Amino acid sequence: MTIDLRPTRTAPDDDPYLWLEDVDGADAVAWVDARTDETRAAYASAAFTRDRDAVLEILNASDKIPHVTRRGAHLYNFWRDSTHVRGIWRRTSYGSFVGGAPDWHVVLDIDALAQADDKDWVWQGAHVLSGTHDRAMIRLSRGGGDAVEMREFDLAACAFVDGGFALPEAKGTAGFADADTLLVAIADNDDHATASGYARTVRRWRRGERWQDADVIAETDREAMALYVNVVPVGGARRVWFTEILDFFSTRNRIGTADGPTDAIDLPGHVRLLAAEDWFTASPREAWEINGTTYPADTLLAGRMSDLIAGRLDVTPIFTPGRRRTLGDLGCWNGDGFVLSIEDDLQPTFEIARPTPDGWDIKPVPFLPRDGTVTVWPLDGVAEETDGTFCLQHEDPLIPPTLSFFSVGEKPTPVHASPARFDAEGLRISRHEATSTDGEKIPYVVIGPEQQAADATPPVLMYGYGGFGVQLRPYYDAVIGKLWLERGGIRVLTHLRGGGEFGQWWHDAGRHAGKALSHDDFAAIAKDIADRGISKPERIAGEGGSNGGILITNMLTRYPERFGALWTSVPLVDMRRYHRLLAGASWIAEYGDPDSESDWDWLAGYSAYHNAEPNPDYPPILICTARRDDRVHPGHARKMAAKLRALGAPVAFHEPASGGHGAVADNTVRAELMALGIAFVARNLGIDQQMV
Repeated sequence: MTIDLRPTRTAPDDDPYLWLEDVDGADAVAWVDARTDETRAAYASAAFTRDRDAVLEILNASDKIPHVTRRGAHLYNFWRDSTHVRGIWRRTSYGSFVGGAPDWHVVLDIDALAQADDKDWVWQGAHVLSGTHDRAMIRLSRGGGDAVEMREFDLAACAFVDGGFALPEAKGTAGFADADTLLVAIADNDDHATASGYARTVRRWRRGERWQDADVIAETDREAMALYVNVVPVGGARRVWFTEILDFFSTRNRIGTADGPTDAIDLPGHVRLLAAEDWFTASPREAWEINGTTYPADTLLAGRMSDLIAGRLDVTPIFTPGRRRTLGDLGCWNGDGFVLSIEDDLQPTFEIARPTPDGWDIKPVPFLPRDGTVTVWPLDGVAEETDGTFCLQHEDPLIPPTLSFFSVGEKPTPVHASPARFDAEGLRISRHEATSTDGEKIPYVVIGPEQQAADATPPVLMYGYGGFGVQLRPYYDAVIGKLWLERGGIRVLTHLRGGGEFGQWWHDAGRHAGKALSHDDFAAIAKDIADRGISKPERIAGEGGSNGGILITNMLTRYPERFGALWTSVPLVDMRRYHRLLAGASWIAEYGDPDSESDWDWLAGYSAYHNAEPNPDYPPILICTARRDDRVHPGHARKMAAKLRALGAPVAFHEPASGGHGAVADNTVRAELMALGIAFVARNLGIDQQMV
């Protein structure tokens, strides 16, 4: 019998599975449903049901932390539980919240709305009118996709505005220029969309006008990634930001009014900019020469917006990076300075930089934790409205999170703490480094038993991402704790190149052709785990999603001998066509352009879809996606699963009808996905599911 190897590296466009890219096509859906039914029949056992219910109990817990954002006099929170499956948007007062027993008032019930509209609504947030905070544009997606409908909502009456602003389903943003003028950037048709499927125009829509008659006040090129609009209060007026995303790592900013841009911000595209009041911080992604001084990538520079608008670039460095010392973000404005989040060899530290007549005064922020994962952000939704109150969340993989409020210079006041969701007794956290193929040391974190027998081979579940400069921080994962750690499993979190753990150089090392290095890093960690005697390859599973889907499928095709099972969700896989599917064109800056012969040379090397071949050593792999994912096309997962089936490889496939790029539309769907993944991994690592 002849095995169909298509598509291959030498014939990358001869793809017999293109029909599976038809998301709602009858043949494609029939194939998807049949494969999903097979997977559920194989793995949805009594243990799966037990685990699903355990996860659902965690996700629906009434005592989980309610994260809040202050808008005017109220603290707002979006909440899901067993009674509110789709969720409620609710609010309370500051005093009630810090008192420990908040008196919540429901603003909008998404379950009731979905029933009334007979639509699969998923909450995607709201754009709120700053200053008065009495109007909002509610964002609702069908099934959890990125595209949303937006409707005007009266926050005083807690009701949709009869005859108010309403926008069709599309990807994009909106902002109130005033109570009767909406600035809209949405990709509602080809004329207003970029090649990546995001908005390319901003339109001014006045109350009483037809939507179709709204004036275009700004636009970008079709080949750019997107154009966003943001309205912020400055003094007694509103400043409108028009941000062109030229590619994933390059922007061009203009500011203006509801009539359009008036001033261009003259900065290189690679410079990241954050502004608040008359101050800004800027950080370059590459070396930046200013007035004869060259600043390295990831330096944080500060200056006045009024100077920048006038074309004067008068800046002061307030943070200088080191090889393993970098910024967690561009800082948070607290009314009189910027609070800097710094990662010093993966340890959190915070400083505040305040402008003075003699320059900038930079000091450590006292009283904040220096261990685990520490996240700081403003309580107020609009930086210019802050009173200096910050939220702080502190956690690590064995200590559940605590939410505190603080002002710089004062001790944080705990306001809510999550109880332990799993038994962590006898567990410890340790950090190690593996040596990758080019000699680079790759850090990873192990969470597992303090002691194990010399001949023990516990199951290991490794997680990796390694892309887009995203930092992976060790956090409290209640679900993995309950389903894996509590039952004797080991969790490994990996800090791969391509991420942002050590700044731009670490990210750049894992971009373009270097993406293969981030895969080498993950495989090197798997080998290091075996070499240290922590476990052995047949008891190690790899997990990752989205960009991590390239990672996991490359473990299948490049390093199959190092794993006993693999699991990926909403994966990117087909590197030949990714830029032609949904938002894929926006990721060329991370991976490269498949239409470029030189770029395809390296892309072909890690396009697992084109490299998969008959191999009896391939470990079993579970590939999950979501039909309503309008970011990473479900065709990636479908086609890879179909090809692996044709090759005779052990593959399982799962695709629920709802759920966006997060692969979840509600807590039940999320619980089923996690329980299914654990069931698959456990069985294929040879584990008795009564233990794991």
